[in-house]
Parts: sequence; C-alpha cells; structure tokens
Amino acid sequence: MTTESLGSWLERASRRSDVGLRLLDRSERATWYPWSEIRQRVVATCGLLQRAGVRKGDRVALVFPTSIEFIDAFFGAVLAGAVPVPLYPPVRLHRLDEYSARTARMLRAVSARMVLADARLRPILGPAVAAAEPSLGCRTPGELKPGPAKPVARTPDDLAMVQFSSGTTVEPKPVALSHRAVTAQAVALNAHWPDIDGVVNSGVSWLPLYHDMGLIGCIFTALERPGTLTLIPPELFLARPGVWLRAISSYGATISVAPNFAYGVSVAKIADEDLVGVDLSGWRIALCGAEPVVPRVLRRFVERFAGWGFRPESLTPVYGLSEATLAVTFSELGAPFASRHFDRDRLSAEGRAVPAADGLELVSVGRPLAGIDVRVRDGEGRELPPGRVGGVWARGPSIMDGYLGRPEATDEVLRDGWLDTGDLGFMHDGELYLTGRKKDVLILRGRNHSPTEVEAAVDEVDGVRLGCSVAVTWLPEGADGEVLLLLVEANRGAGRSDDDELIEACRKAVRVAAGLEVDVVEVLEPGTLPRTSSGKLRRAASLELYLAGELVPPEKMTPWRLAGAAVKGSLEVARLNRKNRGRG
Repeated sequence: MTTESLGSWLERASRRSDVGLRLLDRSERATWYPWSEIRQRVVATCGLLQRAGVRKGDRVALVFPTSIEFIDAFFGAVLAGAVPVPLYPPVRLHRLDEYSARTARMLRAVSARMVLADARLRPILGPAVAAAEPSLGCRTPGELKPGPAKPVARTPDDLAMVQFSSGTTVEPKPVALSHRAVTAQAVALNAHWPDIDGVVNSGVSWLPLYHDMGLIGCIFTALERPGTLTLIPPELFLARPGVWLRAISSYGATISVAPNFAYGVSVAKIADEDLVGVDLSGWRIALCGAEPVVPRVLRRFVERFAGWGFRPESLTPVYGLSEATLAVTFSELGAPFASRHFDRDRLSAEGRAVPAADGLELVSVGRPLAGIDVRVRDGEGRELPPGRVGGVWARGPSIMDGYLGRPEATDEVLRDGWLDTGDLGFMHDGELYLTGRKKDVLILRGRNHSPTEVEAAVDEVDGVRLGCSVAVTWLPEGADGEVLLLLVEANRGAGRSDDDELIEACRKAVRVAAGLEVDVVEVLEPGTLPRTSSGKLRRAASLELYLAGELVPPEKMTPWRLAGAAVKGSLEVARLNRKNRGRG
C-alpha cells in the first residue's frame, strides 16, 4: 500500500511544467496553469490560512465555483494540515432558503472552523454562516493576510477531506476520507486506464469540483499521474453542451466522464453546426456513472456522434459512491458496453435475474476495481449466488473511515470492513448489474420494480423535461394496495390545457416500457422537484412534499430579491467576522 498523501502528489507534479490544468471561461478562452505554478499558489494559500489561525485538523469549508481559486483553497488547506470540506455553491438561486438551511447543517455537521468562499458567493452564504458561526468566520482568499507557509506532514491514516454523500434518499452525510483512502483510489484509477499509444492521458471535465467524480475522479487522478486536465464550468456545459465535445477535440483529450443525463442532453441539444471541425476519434474512455445507465441513451450517443469519429467501444459504464471515495466497479476498457435482457416478472417477483430474449434491459457496470471486493447479500447478510438480487456490499482500501461524528450511522453501513452501499443488484457472468436503491424501490402488489425504468420511459414523451420525472409508491390509509405516482416536470411553455394529453402520453409510455399502470400522474412546473447538490432527483423528498401539499414551484428570484438577499447576507458575514476578528 502506498504511503503517499495529497501534498506529496503536488510536490512531485510541480517538477513538471508541461502538464497541469487548463480552465475555460464562458467564451471558451483557456487559461493555462502548470502544476509547478499551482504549487506556488497553493503554498501561498497555506500561508494565508495559517496566518488566519487555521491549525492541523481544523475543518475548512470551501464554497467556490470551478476556478483556480478552488484548487488553491483545497490544497492550501491540505498543506496547512487542515481538512478541506468542499460544499456546493448556490446554483439554484430560487431556492436560497433551502440552500442556506442545508449549508448551515453541513457546516455544523463537520464543526467547520472557517468558511473560505469566492467573493461573489460570500454574500449569499450569510444566513448559513450566521446559523453555524464558524469560529474563524467566513473569509475570502483576497482578504487574508500573507504569512509564511509551514506545510504540515500528514500520515496515511490522517483525515484528508470530508465529502458529503449525495443525499438522494436521506440528508447528506459527512463522509470522512483518509489520505490512505483517496490515494488508493487515485492510484487504482490511474492503473486502470493506461496511457494510450505511449501518450499520457489528458482529460476534459465539466463536473463540479465539490462532487466526487469531478474532484477525485478528475483532479486527483490528473495530479497523481501527473497529467493535464481541462476544466469547463458546469453552468457553461448546461447552457451550451457542445462545449464539452469541442474541448475534447481541441485539446486531444483521451478520457472524460459524465453522468447518464449528460449523454442524453448531448444527443438532444448539440446541433451539427456546434461540431464544425470536431474530431472525437481520440476520445478513448467515455465514462458513464453517478446515476443509472440507460442503454438506449448510450446507443443514441454512439449513433449521433459516430460521424465525428466517436468509437462505440469508448463508452464505459462505471459504478461508485461517496462512501467508497468514488469508484467500485469498471466496465472493460476498449470493448462496447455490455447489456443483457432479463425476465421482468422473475426479476420483480422472485428477485432472480433470468436471461430472456425480450425483457428488461440492464447495463453491466463491470467488475470490481483492483483492490475492491464486491458481494451481493440478502437482508440477513448472507452472500447470494450469481443471478440473485440483493444488497451490494463493497470492501477495499478506499472505503471511508465512517461518517464524521456519527458513529451510529457509521455502524449501520460499515461492518467488519464491508460497506453496505444501499444499492440493489446481482452478479451475472462475473459482472455487476444494478437494479436500484433499496429505499427507492417501487413496491406494487408484492413485486419490486425499479423507478428508473418508469422514469426513463417518460423521458421519451414530448412535453416532459429530460431527466425531470420521479416515480414513487406509497400505501394510502384504507387502500387495498400501493399507489404508483408519477411526478413529471413539463417543458416551459406547456400550458395547463396540455396536461390531459401529457398525462395520457406518460401513462402509455410506462405501460409499453414497463408493463405498469400509473395510478396518478402529476404535471409540475419546471424546477419543482427537489434535487441533491449534484443534481440528482430526491424521490423520497418529492413524495413527502407531494403528500403534504407542498410540492410547488419555487418563488421566482428577481434581481431585487437577489440584491436584498446579498445585502442581508453581507451584513451577517460582517457581523460574524467582527465577532471573531481577534482570531484571524
């Protein structure tokens, strides 16, 4: 086992001036930062934090957009001996109250001693920091005083960082990751994707840096190798998805990763004129993870971009989660993704995966990453044979130490080194197939069904926003059985007069694709469904709000409301910082 730490990666990478980070702005202009320059910036930030009173073991919450300042802050905290805690910035401005409440809970959960934030975002953080009251306040890098940097040595067992779980089924939990865990993950990933044709892999990512795929899967692997990574602001991809493929082509990237929805959005929204001069033949590893993989989405992506040189064998479904640092299984590189059809009735009624000529199609997420063991177990913890659906458990060097400050929650999922992932799946021909989350399973007439199959079906319906539907079941008081509820957000411009037609189209799509009858379809305004920080839909929260009559569109954020919130937040931050002035 390697004994390296994040700081030693940076030291080694700084000896290279030919590799580093490239950041694109909204005009797609690039700014280049070699690792040698990044280390100088990081050392300076280490001095700033230590002068401000940050000490070994302190948790420093970071709230930044995709920027070089995030890199400075994260690794500056690491060099100072502190524990960085990346938090997501306020990306949904119409839900500021919800954002503030959740951020305050996160700050309290990790006992954050300082919040270090982008100057443009800090005013929005006012209510959260006022509620959490970190002892060193809420600061921006620009207002901290320079000081001599004294890098702190770390051991493999020291806490390296805290990342929050996605919170799709429960409140996000603080996942404690040691230097040993993050190092093991990055080393294993880089060993899994070898250099291509003797050239060091270069990557492109638009994933948020507060997310494990963006930070650990992209930044950490580029630094550990070391290699070159091109970063695109997430909001730029969402506005103009063509920038992703243009960057891969322009900078000769061999590897890039994205969730399933991004491949669907690319097919739907990237026009031919967005791809003038684009060549995707060098893109050898197109990872797809973070959410259920829909086979027809991947096939459409291959068909859509084959004319620009995209290789079908590049698509690589993967599986992982925050509690495992990131990756657990990987599909075979250099081979087309594998999918199989399984008897739908046997799967839902018996929990048995029986191959069928025409049934439910599932995508393999591959075999365990080097050093990772995977088992499928029943509710009593007994290992199940191949083809039987059960809980997915994982063990390996990159498994978390636990949930920070939550021993009872840790004991619920960690047993003798094994992690209960909370996911359901089965093994077939040595590969893992996922069927859903335990807490999200649809139970209808005693049978289990995957909400993903239902939601993917309505993605095909005109008038439904792509990736904006939720399928849930519940048992109403006095009812004879469970009710299947489908919540769908309509495209902007879809008037109420269109609802009846849209509802019937959704019912038909689910009937054809999944053989299920939907009891209730509720058409919602865009932006109504609750999401996690990484954009995943929260099914349980959606049902809870619906039953309480509180699933309503958020109040629109006007410039006046935003300005008022910024002024109020600035005053709250100033009050907190004055209170702690003597400490910084």
